[in-house]
Amino acid sequence: MLRLLLAACSLLFVAALVRAETPAAASAAPLPPLEKEVGDIVAGPHVTIVHFWAPWCPNCRAEMTPDGWAKFIGANADVKFVFLNIWHRGMDPAPKLAAGNLGGQSNLTLLTHPAATSKAGADRLNTFLGFPITWLPTTWVFRDGKLRYALNYGEVRFDLLQTLVNDTREKWSH
Repeated sequence: MLRLLLAACSLLFVAALVRAETPAAASAAPLPPLEKEVGDIVAGPHVTIVHFWAPWCPNCRAEMTPDGWAKFIGANADVKFVFLNIWHRGMDPAPKLAAGNLGGQSNLTLLTHPAATSKAGADRLNTFLGFPITWLPTTWVFRDGKLRYALNYGEVRFDLLQTLVNDTREKWSH
């Protein structure tokens, strides 16, 4: 029941953002290099999933199983995936990624934010591409440079994420 409530809240939050463009496309202000790189990836006509995570995060680790992200990425070869390690406290992401069979997929880009702050640090990353980041893991679904769905609070349910990806693949008239 709690997961259903969280999913419903996430979808309501998305309703407010669904027509929002990424600042890379909507603003003339220069973005930091990492945000520009991710903004360029999501700008295309393809579906892109941006997943924020950290090696210390229990919810993130729960998703990093061979039947989790690796299976989902393999089943969606036409989708681009960006895994962005944030609030990582300087921890090496490689062991967690390897344990989840992540890293060799051609449609997966692995990035680490240069600031090693924690979730509670004074200089923590609070926004990315102009959108808030409040929790880990956070998963965003883009197409055509527009944020279509945002799951901003907790572990991904891959059946729900597949529904969102399938919906994002469809041609939207608005």
